[in-house]
Amino acid sequence: MLPATASRYSSKAHRCIRALKTVQVDHPSPQLYTTLPRRSCSSASSTPRITTHYTVHPRDKDPRWESVEMERFADEADVVIVGGGPAGLSAAIRLKQLANEQEKELRVCLVEKASQMGAHTLSGACLEPSALEELFPDWKERGAPLNTPVTEDVFNILTEKHRIPVPMLPGLPMRNHGNYIVRLGTFVRWLGEQAEELGVELYPGYAASEVLFHEDGSVKGIATNDVGIAKDGSPKDVFERGMELHAKVTLFGEGCHGHLAKQLYKRFNLRENCQPQTYAIGLKEVWTIDEKKWRPGRVEHSVGWPLNRNTYGGSFLYHLNEGEPLVALGFVVGLDYSNPYLNPFREFQRWKHHPFVARTLEGGNRIAYGARALNEGGFQSVPKLTFPGGLLIGCSPGFMNVPKIKGTHTAMKSGMLAAEAIFPRVAAAAAEGGESETAGLHVPEYAEALKASWVWKELRAVRNIRPSFHNYFGLYGGMVYTGIFYWILRGKEPWTLKHCGRDADQLKPAKDCTPIEYPKPDGKISFDLLSSVALSGTNHEGDQPAHLTLMDDSVPVDRNLAIYDGPEQRFCPAGVYEYVPVETGDGMRLQINAQNCVHCKTCDIKDPSQNINWVVPEGGGGPAYNGM
Repeated sequence: MLPATASRYSSKAHRCIRALKTVQVDHPSPQLYTTLPRRSCSSASSTPRITTHYTVHPRDKDPRWESVEMERFADEADVVIVGGGPAGLSAAIRLKQLANEQEKELRVCLVEKASQMGAHTLSGACLEPSALEELFPDWKERGAPLNTPVTEDVFNILTEKHRIPVPMLPGLPMRNHGNYIVRLGTFVRWLGEQAEELGVELYPGYAASEVLFHEDGSVKGIATNDVGIAKDGSPKDVFERGMELHAKVTLFGEGCHGHLAKQLYKRFNLRENCQPQTYAIGLKEVWTIDEKKWRPGRVEHSVGWPLNRNTYGGSFLYHLNEGEPLVALGFVVGLDYSNPYLNPFREFQRWKHHPFVARTLEGGNRIAYGARALNEGGFQSVPKLTFPGGLLIGCSPGFMNVPKIKGTHTAMKSGMLAAEAIFPRVAAAAAEGGESETAGLHVPEYAEALKASWVWKELRAVRNIRPSFHNYFGLYGGMVYTGIFYWILRGKEPWTLKHCGRDADQLKPAKDCTPIEYPKPDGKISFDLLSSVALSGTNHEGDQPAHLTLMDDSVPVDRNLAIYDGPEQRFCPAGVYEYVPVETGDGMRLQINAQNCVHCKTCDIKDPSQNINWVVPEGGGGPAYNGM
């Protein structure tokens, strides 16, 4: 059960949203979504319809929607923030701190698609407290849930049966002296409490589904998603239009591969001068273990087995100190892998059987599971951060320090810098003394401040570590590069290595790859997928269109299955995608089990046809992580 402080947000949000319905919009606002082009395919006419979502099948062409009232209501804030993660909450908190210091009235509204603050948050997590100390110097007195300082740091290269210890020398990015092992969802919930105390309006359970624009093209705000749409795309009797929230500036902090940010990249050409983002998928479990094996504050990382040298990835195992013998463990696989038969979930389950890992878990009990994509592009892949009416913060543009496997501190700092950059402009506009070339404020000062901060310096120093693994020797070549050029030169080499391109383009045809045989789970240390998803608390309203939309329903069978042997049924960590026999017995079809989705975004990233477009389901749906 989540604590009462978390559940308080949901009831307040419902009260506030009802209160917002005061200003009627005279016309439906423009939608960023457009009808996605269907690709031609000879078998398209015989393909069963899978996608019923209005982003693919517009409602203005559907006779079932002809008599439905489509007016929306709107309200005005000074700043709207999309996403209640570390970046969004840090931005909201810093804005209200500045407003209170200068005795200014500033309305800050934050919308979050999870039903509770922190319920969709998943990370290792080993937290570097630098940004927190800047945001709240008195964080200890405020009761921040940082209960486990790191006391022991272990790094290993694994072979199938053995391990090779690697010393954690001062200066190496994986060294965790001074950091804290945390349950990031619990930390985010605490940040939410601090934000609310400062006067931030928090609206969990309301997913931002559209970006709204002024006539001059600048961002006007966002709209929350419509509710009450049946699975076949028709309106239910309880259909209700979403709410519009307008602001002088909108901060997009949706997390890794945000669905609105993805479209803003295209509209404002924000990725014109950077390399493609590259990603990984992180899978995590929480266990209670035998108290005799419990070593609070111990941090273990490994690379190597069960992945081959040319597949980027690694593991973590953290011993928490929270009153009971808990460990958080996980496995990360770079999504630039080439073998379509690779299954990240099953690699994770196999890794747990390594003798060095299994000895900790034997006799224990698994209590939680989840998965999330993470940015790995780093310095080279940071897009343009500002545009008229809005800006990008946190893991949405991607400020993760990859070799550290840490992004919370950089995400928080980006949100704080954004707040400090926009505050004077927003405050001036609120006093009707500000000038702007566009209706939505453009604040390029944010990008300038970020590039002058320790975030930029930190990302630049490690910029070549991740792409250095793309060599004949793979993992081992990358480790040699890190040892020479990072540990000795601290990232001051006069060159910047490139990534290989989009992760979706890296898969080889199945005929050119060797199938991977995975052992069956034993039900004690390794487990099947569906029992794992059950531990995530994932739930969606069943009678709604699948939010995993396909631009062309024929592509999965005609291309993904035919060429790559259906990789979506393996790279999804929640069993959303299945190829099942057609009812007539003639061939196969793709079945989408949208209710299983843990919102990791891996399918949108890794689909080799780039045919899957992840959009938000009804607000409140998804995983219900409790301190993941």
